[in-house]
Amino acid sequence: MNMTLNRHTDLHGSGGGGGQMERFYYDNQTVKLFAYASVFWGLIGMLAGLWIALELAFPALNFGFAPITFGRLRPVHTNAVIFAFVGNGIFMGVYYSLQRLCKARMFSDLLSKIHFWGWQLIIVAAALTLFMGITTSKEYAELEWPIDIAITLIWVVFGVNMMGTILKRRERHLYVAIWFYIATWITVAMLHIVNSIEIPVSLFKSYSWYAGVQDALVQWWYGHNAVAFFLTTPYLGIMYYFLPKAADRPVYSYRLSIIHFWALIFIYIWAGPHHLLYTALPDWAQSLGTVFSVMLIAPSWGGMINGLFTLRGAWDKVRENSVLKFMVVAITAYGMATFEGPMLSLKNINAISHYSDWTIAHVHVGALGWNGFLTFGILYWLIPRIFRTKLYSETLANVHFWIGTLGILFYAVPMYWAGWTQSMMWKQFTPEGQLQYQFLETVTHIVPMYMVRSLGGLMFVAGIILLIYNLMMTVRSGDFLANEAAESLPLSTTADGHTGEHWHRWIERRPVQMLVFSLVMVAIGGAIELIPTFLVKSNVPTIESVKPYTPLELHGRDIYLREGCYVCHSQMIRPFRDEVARYGEYSKAGEFVYDHPFQWGSKRTGPDLARVGGKYPDSWHYNHMLEPSSMAPGSIMPTYPWLLDDDIDKSKTAGMIRAMQTLGVPYPEGYDQQANNDLDAQAQQITESLKKDKITTPKEREIVALIAYLQRLGKDIKAQKPTASNP
Repeated sequence: MNMTLNRHTDLHGSGGGGGQMERFYYDNQTVKLFAYASVFWGLIGMLAGLWIALELAFPALNFGFAPITFGRLRPVHTNAVIFAFVGNGIFMGVYYSLQRLCKARMFSDLLSKIHFWGWQLIIVAAALTLFMGITTSKEYAELEWPIDIAITLIWVVFGVNMMGTILKRRERHLYVAIWFYIATWITVAMLHIVNSIEIPVSLFKSYSWYAGVQDALVQWWYGHNAVAFFLTTPYLGIMYYFLPKAADRPVYSYRLSIIHFWALIFIYIWAGPHHLLYTALPDWAQSLGTVFSVMLIAPSWGGMINGLFTLRGAWDKVRENSVLKFMVVAITAYGMATFEGPMLSLKNINAISHYSDWTIAHVHVGALGWNGFLTFGILYWLIPRIFRTKLYSETLANVHFWIGTLGILFYAVPMYWAGWTQSMMWKQFTPEGQLQYQFLETVTHIVPMYMVRSLGGLMFVAGIILLIYNLMMTVRSGDFLANEAAESLPLSTTADGHTGEHWHRWIERRPVQMLVFSLVMVAIGGAIELIPTFLVKSNVPTIESVKPYTPLELHGRDIYLREGCYVCHSQMIRPFRDEVARYGEYSKAGEFVYDHPFQWGSKRTGPDLARVGGKYPDSWHYNHMLEPSSMAPGSIMPTYPWLLDDDIDKSKTAGMIRAMQTLGVPYPEGYDQQANNDLDAQAQQITESLKKDKITTPKEREIVALIAYLQRLGKDIKAQKPTASNP
C-alpha cells in the first residue's frame, strides 16, 4: 500500500472540502540560522576530531597544553558533532518540514529565536567548560549541572514550539515524519532528565546520583538511546520528508512506515545493556539487552528499505543528482550501522570488538555516513530553495560526494583493521601459556592505521570546506525569502483525501495522544531494566572490604576525570583468560558502590587500570605523568606537567565529603571538618615515598592526589578472600 507524500505536504494543496482559503507565511529565517550553525559547528567538530586522530598518530601534537590533550579534546569533538552539528541539522530539518507538513507557521517566532540562540549559547558553554576539564565524565553527557538545566529549558522551548505548531495545523493527519519528531522530543527529555540527576558540589562540579553498576546501566541506557533518539529517529523523520521531495516520488510504503516507527521506538530503548556485556552488570540485564538488540535489525532495516525503495524507478536521476547521491549513501550507511549494531551485541562478537577500535569504526560509519551525508544532501537541496536560486556548482557537490565517501572508507577500514588487530594481539598466548604481547606492543603496532585514519578525516573535512564554499556562492547569487507565502484551508474544512479509513488514522489525528503513547512505549523497557537493578539487592552484592575513598583519593579521582583519563583507560576486567592474566582478578559488582560516577570506560587506548593499585611505586606514576615515554617507550599518552605545578584545592574538600554523604557514602558524621587533616597526612606519606626515589614535591600538588587515587584502584578487592557467598 503506497502513500504519496503530497497527501500530507504542500505538493498539491490540502485536499478537497469547502471553506475560505487562509493565507500565511512560513518562517525561513530560523531555518537559515540553524542551517548556517550546522555547517559552522560541523566544521569545528570535524576539525577537533581530525586533531585528536592526529594526536594518536603523532603524540607531540598534544604540546603539553592541557585544553588540547586527547582526554579533554575528545569530549569536545563528540559533543560538537552530536549536539552542535547534528543538533542544528535536526532543528533545520524539523523547522522547515514541520511548517509545510502542518501548513502552518511555527507556533511562536519568539520561541524560535530563544531556541536558536539558547542552543548556540549552550554549545559555546559546553566547549569552554570541556576545554577547562569541567566534566561529569559520562559519555555523551559530560556537561555539568548548570548546562544540563539550560539544555532542559531550551528543549522545553523547542517542544512547546513544535507541539504548538502541530496543534494549530491545517492538515488533519500527521505525516510519518511528525511521528518521529514527537517521539524524539519526549524520549530525549526522559533520557536527559533521568541520566542527569546529580548532586552539585559547586557551580562547576557535581557527582552522579547513581553509583557503580546502577550508574553504568543508566548511562548506557541513555548513551545508546542518545544515538537512537537524537542521531536516528529525528533523522529518519527528516529522511521521510526530504528524500521524497528530492526524488519527487511518494514514500514507498505507508504500512511499512507504521511498523517501522512503533517497532523502532519500542525495541530501541531496551538495547542499552549490550554496551556492558561481560561486565559486572547482572547477566539477566545483559541478556535482555542482547535479545532486543538482535530484534532491532528488523525495524531498522524497515526504515532503510522504505527509503531506498522510494527511489525505485529513479536511479537514473540518482546518477545525475548530487543531493540524491548523498541521501542514498546516507541511507545505506544507516543500514550498515544498524546491521552491525545487533551483530556487535552478540556476546561472542562483542568479546572481540568491545574496548577496541572496531567500535570507533562502527560509530563513525553512522556519524559520518548517516548523519553527515544526509545533512549535506539536505543542505544542497534546501539552501537554493530558500534563496530562490540554483546550486552554484553541481560539479563541486559531486566532488564533495566522492571525497567524502572516500574519506569515510579511509577512516573506517583502518579502524576495523586496528580493532581486529588489537583484539587478536590482546588474546594471544605463547605455547607456554604466557601472554605473547605487552599492552604497549598492541598500541604501537596500530599507529600506522591511525595515520591512515587521519587521512580519511582530512578528506572528510576537505569535503566540508567545499560544501561551505559552494553554499556561500549559492547564497551570494540568490535572494533570500525570509517569509514564504502559502495558503490552505483551515483544519475544520480540510478533507482527509483518503477513500478508505486505516486504523492508524485515529492516532494520526491526535498529536497529544501520540506523544503520550510514545512515552509509554519507550518508558516500558527502561523501567523493566532499571528498577530491578536498583531495588533488588542481589544485583549488587556487598563486599565488606570495599571502603569509601579517602579525601586525597577523592581529589585524585576528580583530577582523573578532569583530564579525561577515562576516554583511554577502562576500569573493568572481564572474565576472560587474557584479561585476568594481564590485569588481575575479574571485576565484581560490589567493587564500585562508591564510584559516583562509574569509570568502566568504553575504549582501551591504554591498559585497564582496575587493579593498578600497588603495581608500580609512587615514583613510577610521577615520572609517567611527567613524561610517559620515559617509563613506557613508544607510549602515545600525553604529558601532564601542570599536575606537578598546580595545587589541590582543599577548600572544596568539605563540600565533596558532604555531597558523598548525601549520596549514601558512609563517612562518619562531621567528617567534612577533619577531612583535610587526613588528606595532609596521606599526602605526606606519598611525598616521603617519592623522596626515597630522589623526587621532591610539595604535598599540596595535584600529582600527589592523582597518585593516591591510582594506588588505591583494586586494593580493596585484592584484600577480599573468596567465599562461598562471594566467589
